[in-house]
Amino acid sequence: MAVTELVSKCLQARDLAYCPYSRFPVGAALLTADGAIVTGCNVENASYGLTVCAERTAVQRAVAEGHRQFTAIAVTCDIKDRFVGPCGACRQVLMEFGSNWTVYLTKPDGTYIETTLHELLPLPFSPEHLAKN
Repeated sequence: MAVTELVSKCLQARDLAYCPYSRFPVGAALLTADGAIVTGCNVENASYGLTVCAERTAVQRAVAEGHRQFTAIAVTCDIKDRFVGPCGACRQVLMEFGSNWTVYLTKPDGTYIETTLHELLPLPFSPEHLAKN
């Protein structure tokens, strides 16, 4: 899988965002361990706390389709002058499925930087902590 395909899919997903309140569209594209790409966009709700971020939408879709192992995610929003990472809640949800993810933070023009989930969420709480009880 080429990174450009993952980046392209997250940009396409952003265009599908339902964000009438914030007007802040976000798109995500997950790469599963078996090579599938699963996308998500943010879906807002008038009861703001019920809004679901793009990254979590993608994870939920992927899990519902039977995927449990992931290798990368590309995320994007409409901010043009800097790279924006997932919110803290999304970082924690991604960590549920391991820390060994490549993360592509993507600008609207398709430029991206590569980082890792471990870099974005150092010293995380993870399923391993529960196994030690």
